[in-house]
Amino acid sequence: MQQRSTYTSAGQPSVLQTNKVLRNTYMLLAMTLTFSAICAGVAMSMGLGQGTAMIMSLGALVMIFFLNKAAESSMGIWFVFAFTGLLGGSLGPMLNHYAGFPGGKETIVQALGTTALVFFALSGYVLTTKKDFSFMGGFLLVGLVVAVVASIANIFLGIPALSLAVSAAIVFIMSGFILYDTSRIINGGETNYIRATVSMYLNIYNLFTSILHLLGVFGSDD
Repeated sequence: MQQRSTYTSAGQPSVLQTNKVLRNTYMLLAMTLTFSAICAGVAMSMGLGQGTAMIMSLGALVMIFFLNKAAESSMGIWFVFAFTGLLGGSLGPMLNHYAGFPGGKETIVQALGTTALVFFALSGYVLTTKKDFSFMGGFLLVGLVVAVVASIANIFLGIPALSLAVSAAIVFIMSGFILYDTSRIINGGETNYIRATVSMYLNIYNLFTSILHLLGVFGSDD
């Protein structure tokens, strides 16, 4: 009996292959988000400072190099957990900062809920409609570069309004990337679930931190 190919005659991934990548991506994403949350909780309980958080963030950036090298092997999974664990731990000082505000814990929970709602709504939309959002890639990349440059500039400028504008922009940009990355998976543009997981994780991570910043600022005005 001839084995069914997971690729079409045009060399494009079949529906079976696409569904496998999607399933593995969401499974690994759920595990890494859980692990990241545990690491964040441990960092909070240990009272880690901003300096340690910065080192962990830099370590996560270095880990991306190893991730790209090992993405095609099972070893890449271990690097994904190391990467997400470091980023999760780096959230500890920021979460402790917001938790110290009046109603801060509720703000964190609200940010988590809003992030989950946005992610599931946008992913569900793409999975249901099967629309191709690959055309957004260039616009999103340019927007991200502008947001990063503005964020770095604001370290020296210290303008509160600019900080809020950057956070709001990142919320929209990450929402766009969720549409874009989900579309790439279901349309065969991304066939590696490890790389897909990292992309989705970063979308959620940046979406959460930006929403938390916005809620924290507006909540402190009450």
